[in-house]
Amino acid sequence: MQTGNLRRLVQRLHLSRRDTAVTAGILLGVSLLCLALWQMDPQGHYVAELYLLAVFLISRFTTGFFYGIAASCLCVLAVNYFFTFPYFAFNFTISGYPLTILCMLAVSVATSAMTTQIKRQSSLRVEAEREKTRSNLLRAVSHDLRTPLTSILGASSALADDDGRLTEPERQQLAREIGEDAQWLIRMVENLLSVTRMDDGTSEARLQKQVEVAEEVVSAAVDRLHKRFPQQDVTVSVPNELLMVAMDAMLIEQVLINLLENAILHGKNAAHIGLILERRGDLAVFRVEDDGCGIEPAILGRLFEQSISHDDQECSDSRRSLGIGLSVCNTIILAHGGRMAAYNRPKGGAAVEFTLPLEDETV
Repeated sequence: MQTGNLRRLVQRLHLSRRDTAVTAGILLGVSLLCLALWQMDPQGHYVAELYLLAVFLISRFTTGFFYGIAASCLCVLAVNYFFTFPYFAFNFTISGYPLTILCMLAVSVATSAMTTQIKRQSSLRVEAEREKTRSNLLRAVSHDLRTPLTSILGASSALADDDGRLTEPERQQLAREIGEDAQWLIRMVENLLSVTRMDDGTSEARLQKQVEVAEEVVSAAVDRLHKRFPQQDVTVSVPNELLMVAMDAMLIEQVLINLLENAILHGKNAAHIGLILERRGDLAVFRVEDDGCGIEPAILGRLFEQSISHDDQECSDSRRSLGIGLSVCNTIILAHGGRMAAYNRPKGGAAVEFTLPLEDETV
């Protein structure tokens, strides 16, 4: 019973080891600074102001009101004990002493309340963004999953009900279509798992970022693409210098594969697919381009924000939409601190590129 009551008290007061360490560190630092300055100026006119600053910092960088109020009381006692005559003794008869306590308490409560409100608003804003992402993905999933599943159901039913009317090439074609749609569903599930993984904690916490050689990630993405499209020729262009980028290599590799697959599946009549890596100032630029039909101007501006209906894609594979793949790609790139863009090339075809910040180790 007592353990449960203690646990509830700790939760109610928002007690934590981190906040306790922050409070102790700030109070110790300010006290040592005041003692050092007191050796040069025994008058100590600066002491109250420095401890008032300590109360402000503690209230700002801790959660709740407890640490700020406790620091206010401790600061008043420290000023009284160390820097008020008789030194190293308490004297509660000093003129204006109650007013000093009230001022520090007011600063603590006001700062803590302001900080708590700011943190709450920030948390609500982050949650709203997450909810928007979830809604967009759910809309995309409801649309994109239905088409390949319907195709798989139709092809498998045709094979199951075949009474000898289908020729061997027709049966093989249906089997290939089932395999292609199943691969597409696997890619979509991988995308959804990536977003689920990124939806735990803050942006920095949910990414497993390490400094990687960008050229190696590009090479790994092309190798994986060739396992699914062994006949597809992809021209790769990389700079002479090594570009070092802090990234979650698995996620960035998946982004590149998604963009390459989109170029193959949606760039109708595309004879050339290119993957270009280049440096632009302090950014690494990854670009996938093709010489196909390009992107319809009506959907170009909202390409990364929502699922694109099949009716909008006049010259792409009518069985699959771009929406969920590009939505996931954009989410991953934004979490890395990068930007994504798409445009139609002057000579024909489309290009989709994203940027990531370079590390200082670029050589």
